[in-house]
Amino acid sequence: MTNLSNLDLARANMIKQQIRTSNVTDDEVISVLSAVRREEFVPLADKALAFAELRIPLVEPAEEALRNGHCMLEPLIEARILQELRLKPTDKVLEVGAGSGYMAALLAQRAQRVITLELHPQLVELARANLQRAGVTNVEVRKADGCKGLPGEAPFDVIVLSGSVAEVPAALLSQLKIGGRLSAIVGFDPVMRGTLITRTGESTYTTAQPWDTVAPRLQNFPEPARFQF
Repeated sequence: MTNLSNLDLARANMIKQQIRTSNVTDDEVISVLSAVRREEFVPLADKALAFAELRIPLVEPAEEALRNGHCMLEPLIEARILQELRLKPTDKVLEVGAGSGYMAALLAQRAQRVITLELHPQLVELARANLQRAGVTNVEVRKADGCKGLPGEAPFDVIVLSGSVAEVPAALLSQLKIGGRLSAIVGFDPVMRGTLITRTGESTYTTAQPWDTVAPRLQNFPEPARFQF
């Protein structure tokens, strides 16, 4: 059986070999990744797999979970998102796609409040249980369709889409404060880009796409035609 010291070593190796070598060097991000025990959010017997650079299915059957996006993203993707967002202690955050609750736990380490939305009932309960067991008290898990955001709670300092979309809906962008940031993975397989959109005014935004990746789709988001003739 893997003991705690083995898991601590595996976490340290993940940060050293996967995260730091891929230009994630922000000390605050490294601190958060060290503090939150990723293995506690992984529903696997072999907890060491929590630190591998792979997607982890969260429900059965595993193949269907991976296909439908019911999985944890790779650690490097999560680390890159955290680094780009540059969270502040006063930030109010909306996450779409709670999954196991791990990303919400990371966000909660740096933000004041996190609301995370999840459609799959089993994952709603999993995320709530994981967060409670980890002692995270500033995250609220809601069963809801996140494609339209949460207008009743807007505006947000930060919105995180924990999965990929073909495009970011305007309804979500409108729920950002001026100066707020939205992180998403945008595009079509095999070319998607980590995207950071910052609201600079009432109707103005800037967009940066600093890294490439691939992630499963979030459910119910618009899927426009890939090609136009």
